[in-house]
Amino acid sequence: MDFEDKDTEVKEQADTQEQGDEYEDVCFMCHRPASKAGKMIHLTKDIHICAECMQKAMDTMNNGNVDYSKIDFSKMPNISMINLSDLQNMIPRRQRVKKKAPEQNEQPKQEKKLDIRKIPAPHRIKASLDEYVVGQEKAKKVISVAVYNHYKRVAAGADADGIEIEKSNMLMIGPTGCGKTYLVKTLARLLDVPLAIADATSLTEAGYIGDDIESVLSKLLAAADNDVEKAEQGIVFIDEIDKLAKKKNTTQRDVSGESVQQGLLKLLEGAEVEVPVGANSKNAMVPLETINTKNILFICGGAFPDLEDIIKERLNEQSSIGFRADLKDKYDKEKNLISRVTVEDLRNFGMIPEFIGRLPIIFTLDALSEDMMVRILKEPKNAILKQYQKLLALDEVKLEFTDDALSAIARKAMEKDTGARALRAIIEEFMLDIMYEIPKDDNIGQVTITGDYIEHRGGPLITLRGVPALEMQG
Repeated sequence: MDFEDKDTEVKEQADTQEQGDEYEDVCFMCHRPASKAGKMIHLTKDIHICAECMQKAMDTMNNGNVDYSKIDFSKMPNISMINLSDLQNMIPRRQRVKKKAPEQNEQPKQEKKLDIRKIPAPHRIKASLDEYVVGQEKAKKVISVAVYNHYKRVAAGADADGIEIEKSNMLMIGPTGCGKTYLVKTLARLLDVPLAIADATSLTEAGYIGDDIESVLSKLLAAADNDVEKAEQGIVFIDEIDKLAKKKNTTQRDVSGESVQQGLLKLLEGAEVEVPVGANSKNAMVPLETINTKNILFICGGAFPDLEDIIKERLNEQSSIGFRADLKDKYDKEKNLISRVTVEDLRNFGMIPEFIGRLPIIFTLDALSEDMMVRILKEPKNAILKQYQKLLALDEVKLEFTDDALSAIARKAMEKDTGARALRAIIEEFMLDIMYEIPKDDNIGQVTITGDYIEHRGGPLITLRGVPALEMQG
């Protein structure tokens, strides 16, 4: 065991030396990195204290008779007056701060520019999205153009002509299960940029239990491996943004609604924000890093339930009395009524005008129809049917679905009214027995799922190797 402990210690020292040039030391007391606090006093390999905090500690002990800021602690041996092994275990490695690129010849700091030629054109972005996302043509076109223009803005920077391009933050509205989060995940994977997905329901006003607003950027910084320059060109997707709507008819303080909207204003607009590294709160014992959000693309998404009722109320205000008057139930059967949303409707829903104003691009996603459900089952690159076909292919069994089976699955999913998420729940249910029974018999060569099996009127068709198809008893 002694040799193993020594080997582990040698490996840790080697890792520390390799990463020493990449990450900078952080003060254990004030949590400032060495670039801000100055030279550090090394107590252990992971515990460092800046000269200012050491001076304060010594002043408390001897009333400030000695000026420790003038002492060269680098020539002194390591200080080990207390047991520092307990403190060392309190410092996670993910709380380290990555060094910024050194400035050459002391010239003004220049932003790391992107190569415009490497940014895919909108039609290429949409073509890549088409491989994974079914339908939603307008939404894919809007998000492709907005992202392309945003990264052209980042690459161009502030030119000599003084023309500065504004940010193109987006707000996407659509029913649950229509593909909002999946669309953003696919987009970030195609662009190869840091992506942070935050849930607005956990955010609260500063000083209350819950995640601080800056935790949204903490997730982005973690996705960029604590590289500030890389994080400042990333994408932040804030899901469930409709849960931040202003509460109506309440006498209590709204710490997770309107106040969070107000706190997000500075992030959306573009400002330098102090962000805790590796934590959700500034009060934690973690270092703080400054991030400029002017080049970070913010995409907000939400289902906005009951927004259709607000749209109907606005449209029905145009009704009049008489033979040509519009009926009150005229818009009840309109499927994509949410596409008629306006800024006024969002204000009536509970979103403050300042927040909506910082999201200039507002677009909606269509509700899924039965035909779209069938396409989602079989067309995308990672469609759920292809996943199960691959699972059974590992057992050298071919899996097939008839057209009536796909239609039956889509009908059941439409009844659940939870969007594309219902498809997996339905398939998991009727594939359970098949996935359990197939590995028992090595002679099975093919399984065909029929509509009767989905409707519980029969079993799947089992084809043995070299034998006609048989019906499996459910």
